[in-house]
Amino acid sequence: MNNSEFWASIDQIIRDGFTPEGLNILERYAEQFANGQLLFKRFSPQEQHGCAAGGPSNVIATILAGRENSPDNVAEKLSDFKRELKRGAEQAEVIENWAKATGCWIDNVDSQLSHSFGEEIAEGGEAKVYDNGSIIVKSIGLDYFIHPTYALDRISLHNAFFPETALSVIGFGRDSGGNFKIIVEQPYICGVQISQTEIEDFMSKMGFELRNRRNWTYTTPEIYLSDMHDENVIKSDTGTIFVIDCDIRINIPELRQGGTRAYTNEIEFT
Repeated sequence: MNNSEFWASIDQIIRDGFTPEGLNILERYAEQFANGQLLFKRFSPQEQHGCAAGGPSNVIATILAGRENSPDNVAEKLSDFKRELKRGAEQAEVIENWAKATGCWIDNVDSQLSHSFGEEIAEGGEAKVYDNGSIIVKSIGLDYFIHPTYALDRISLHNAFFPETALSVIGFGRDSGGNFKIIVEQPYICGVQISQTEIEDFMSKMGFELRNRRNWTYTTPEIYLSDMHDENVIKSDTGTIFVIDCDIRINIPELRQGGTRAYTNEIEFT
């Protein structure tokens, strides 16, 4: 199967309304993705492994979100920002329809998670956090991303670079305001506060360059990493450093941070 045939099969699954046969095909693609038979060329091997570590739901949603829609007359007349909002809404709708067909959709995320886990224990710019004992549950929005594909990339990249605190996708939903959410689990890490100097040393050893101390941004030519402050990075009693949250992206030139990567939805079967 070549690239065009693969994406034509995804289009057909969507048009058919996620039938049992279509869902089986998606599960097979997820298995091929996880074992390296299906390569998503946007990712390095390490990043593809990180995507697979997020679970089959992360892989399938990444594939569905990676599908490129043909431009239509309406989209061509919109401003760049509104066009991106439209594309993001289309991606979210496709994932929603698939999630409802597979039973991993939550109608009212805030209410359901509060009922299951109690009141939220933390809230950041784009996520709410709930306590579930040895793991925490996060409800991640699209405030920083617009497109689900970028939010899903963040999960895959986090898992690739910080596997000790890997995120696993367990579902999708919308909150009471109708905002699309990705629901993930993550190990709970108990630690102590770390200094910014220690974070900078840690990132330097990983090969990242400090770009902006004011917003805690680090980069390599391939990866953009921000929000690396002492609430998102902690140190265990034994001195091990854990990154529990960050804004991590493929470093494309448009970010103006020395990036050399390009987004692509090309796939290859090996």
